[in-house]
Amino acid sequence: MIVCIAEKPSVAREIADVLGAKTKMQGYLEGNGYQVTWTFGHLCTLKEPHDYDRHWKMWMLSSLPMIPPRFGIKLIDNETYRRQFEIIRTLMQNADEIVNCGDAGQEGELIQRWVMLKAGAKCPVKRLWISSLTEESIRDGFRHLRPESDFERLYQAGLARAIGDWILGMNATRLYTLRYAGNRQVLSIGRVQTPTLAMIVNRQAEIDAFVPEQYWELKTVYRDVTLSALNGRYASREDGERLLEEVAGSEFIVTGITEKKGREAPPRLFDLTSLQVECNRKFSFSADETLKLIQSLYEKKAVTYPRVDTTYLSDDIYPKVPGILDGLSGYESLTVPLKNGRLPKSKKVFDNSKVTDHHAIIPTGVGAAMTPEERKVYDLVALRFIGAFYPDCEISTTTVTGKAGKSEFKATGKQILKPGWRVVSGRTAENRQDGGSASVKDEAESVLPDFAEGERGPHKPFLKETWTTPPKPFTEATLLRAMETAGKAVEDDELRDALKENGIGRPSTRAAIIETLFKRNYIRKERKSLYPTQTGKDLIATIKDELLKSAELTGMWEKKLRMIEAGAYEASAFLDELKAMVRSIVINVLST
Repeated sequence: MIVCIAEKPSVAREIADVLGAKTKMQGYLEGNGYQVTWTFGHLCTLKEPHDYDRHWKMWMLSSLPMIPPRFGIKLIDNETYRRQFEIIRTLMQNADEIVNCGDAGQEGELIQRWVMLKAGAKCPVKRLWISSLTEESIRDGFRHLRPESDFERLYQAGLARAIGDWILGMNATRLYTLRYAGNRQVLSIGRVQTPTLAMIVNRQAEIDAFVPEQYWELKTVYRDVTLSALNGRYASREDGERLLEEVAGSEFIVTGITEKKGREAPPRLFDLTSLQVECNRKFSFSADETLKLIQSLYEKKAVTYPRVDTTYLSDDIYPKVPGILDGLSGYESLTVPLKNGRLPKSKKVFDNSKVTDHHAIIPTGVGAAMTPEERKVYDLVALRFIGAFYPDCEISTTTVTGKAGKSEFKATGKQILKPGWRVVSGRTAENRQDGGSASVKDEAESVLPDFAEGERGPHKPFLKETWTTPPKPFTEATLLRAMETAGKAVEDDELRDALKENGIGRPSTRAAIIETLFKRNYIRKERKSLYPTQTGKDLIATIKDELLKSAELTGMWEKKLRMIEAGAYEASAFLDELKAMVRSIVINVLST
């Protein structure tokens, strides 16, 4: 008998249906030579300190650092979990072969490996590795099952992450709680959680310390166009007014007109972080809400595997694109124009070198019933996918320069000549079927009237009073981007890709980190903005060791975990570094 183990009952039902395992049993489905069972996410976890040493049950500084010679796992203390685990253990003990059908990622690998380890599975194990739960994908996955050994590095990276988080979290939390909180409250410290909180606290400190400065800008209005003086920023009103007086007595003369035509490629397909950013920006969804919605759409077969960090597709997806587009019901007014010729195959969309285990999030072309919130998320994914095969947006940027007195002025306008993909991006869940023209204004500036070089005429100069502004508080969208780039402010997609290796946390865990900060009352939200609570500020102020607060260092650890996954670094070396750092932190804190 072949035992298949999925991560959730709903996924198990989909797999069982394809395999022909139709008979419902207690805790599994059976038929056609298969038994399909499931976990509920994590059934097992790393042992707690007192499981290794009974003296570690008491929080004492003399026990630190706590570093077991060998880490072990245990079943989570939950009656439902225990019952299901006993069913799994019985099935695995009698199995001829096991198929690991866990989510195709690091966390999914860890969850299932721990269960198989705890159950004492001895038979051969194969791995189902799929990017969607459609019948076609599941059948293809079972035709190409891979040996468990192919994913040993993935498991080692997940295990190193879990053990590393245990070593740092358990020791640093007890150390700072006992040393600085006197057991009045727990000062929770984590490898990713603390640097993330530090970014929010540091941003608020910048805002609080900001002193606004007043300045004046010289501008003029000519033919209903506002032009700015090239050297027209003054720290005192008097300086500005002297030049304003000189300019006001002169005609405005157009000295130059330049027109530059350009193209804007369609936006990248979504990875999980960029989808969370967009949903927060457009719908105010939290990162956790977006993750749950896109995960639900995945389980409904509507989209591909969501916990990904690439915006590219592999070449083998290209032949499937027409079928996916045909299956997008409700988007016909946008997909029909793509049937008139060969679909483009851009390197900005298809690039095998940018895809490892999974490709970008795209629709599957399979219909599903959706909640209104799921529909909003699905629309973003579907429209982004359709837009990827539309032409570039063609634009014209016009710059006009002029002179009044001794001052030179400039204005720039952008005109969209051919909207291309913007026809798609302008659609929403409400209007995607109307067939009408979408708005293409977006971020385009006003279109300038026709000017002629050398023309002149009256104008209306003025001084604009302005104040410098403080940095903006983080939103979940900007915080996710900061986590992705280890705190560096980056707008360029190519540079962001380069920094992703050093990002803190993984796409699948960042939402949970933010939720943890809320639950522990370290941060709060006002509208979209995130602010540290006094508790959060106090915690960061208490932590003197910069290593614990450094997004850059945590990003370096994250890179090493990816290297472990790729076979370029040893898990033992990563853990040795963390152990040495924790020992150093304990000595430093106890000696101050």
